[in-house]
Amino acid sequence: MKVLVVGSGGREHAIVRSVSLSSRVDKIYCAPGNAGIAELAECVNIGVMDFDALTDFALKEKIDLTIVAPDDPLVAGAVDAFEKKGLRAFGPRANAAILEGSKAFSKDLMKKYNIPTAAYENFDNADDALKYLEGAKMPIVLKADGLALGKGVLICNTLEEAKEGVKSIMLDKQFGSAGNRMVIEEFMTGREVSVLSFVDGKTIRPMTSAQDHKRALDGDKGLNTGGMGTFSPSPFYTKEIDDFCMKNIYQPTVDAMAAEGREFKGVIFFGLMLTKDGPKVLEYNARFGDPEAQVVLPRMNNDIIDVMEACIDGTLDRVELDFKDNAAVCVVLASKGYPVKYEKGFEIHGLEAFKGRDEYFVFHAGTKFSDDRIVTNGGRVLGVTAMGADLKQARANAYEATGWIDFDNKYCRSDIGKAIDEA
Repeated sequence: MKVLVVGSGGREHAIVRSVSLSSRVDKIYCAPGNAGIAELAECVNIGVMDFDALTDFALKEKIDLTIVAPDDPLVAGAVDAFEKKGLRAFGPRANAAILEGSKAFSKDLMKKYNIPTAAYENFDNADDALKYLEGAKMPIVLKADGLALGKGVLICNTLEEAKEGVKSIMLDKQFGSAGNRMVIEEFMTGREVSVLSFVDGKTIRPMTSAQDHKRALDGDKGLNTGGMGTFSPSPFYTKEIDDFCMKNIYQPTVDAMAAEGREFKGVIFFGLMLTKDGPKVLEYNARFGDPEAQVVLPRMNNDIIDVMEACIDGTLDRVELDFKDNAAVCVVLASKGYPVKYEKGFEIHGLEAFKGRDEYFVFHAGTKFSDDRIVTNGGRVLGVTAMGADLKQARANAYEATGWIDFDNKYCRSDIGKAIDEA
């Protein structure tokens, strides 16, 4: 069969790699792809939001399955556009992708269906938000309602910081129209865990757990980013926690979306906080997390095409997910200055060191070809992933592998997975 993957980052590279392992797949296209994805797929120069060009290409090339990976096209209705042309596509329709597209919607959904989450209020104008903050307990969390590339969340320790945060989100439009509406949420403490799950509208199959590192600098300092590294599985995510989440969070979310007439088919990402009062939902995403996909998918033994088609066909209840009994750690190599200001176009050296190594992967996030060289083309450049018998070995392997690669202004956190030592 022929498969088209929509997207251009590390997540898409991880998906393309998994698709390439399927015995059912003869040809992979990726739109627009990147320099690393080009080794496994034919890259097509079509933007992720150009639905007409994407669907025309899929019809012309007789694509059997399109996997829409990024949040923006999902929320804007990419899957709907493919289905209208009679094409099979993996991912939620627009009316279900709102689970990620509007934080206010998702918070209201959780409140209505008694799904554990932080206390919150939604605001449509800055004056009301500022007034609310006067009596609020610090620290507090401000969230732009819409999509903001994983960066629209501010944790404010003081009232002054919070007021400045309201101004930057709602008045200065730091995150564009995503800040037209805002959620103000209580600050929760505990371990963060990410759980990706396949969903077919009624059945949910959680994947293995992971833990992301969002802040730019060591010690969880600096600005929020799209993710500086991750590890899987989380040693803090126990069988008891999994059972609780399945009963009180995972299945109720799927059932709630169905009850609202928003049947969800695709991947739901559950961002969880393991608080002293039990697990609570921090956020939902309507797609594979990035960089979580870069540690979860290499550990999955299932044929990803079989699982995705079961989601589309509503037969996920016949599928049991199977993961390797090992661990994986991903360290993101970024451009110095990310996520604010950074230079691009530097040649990347050392990628050939990953050839022929089964336990090591380098997933391209922000790269492109310049003549016959591969150069940096983004803030997050590469995700260096390594596996090991356990998390400590995987972490040591991943950091060793970061040394095989070099480019000007290369930067990475040195403490990805440090929490492993406390487990």
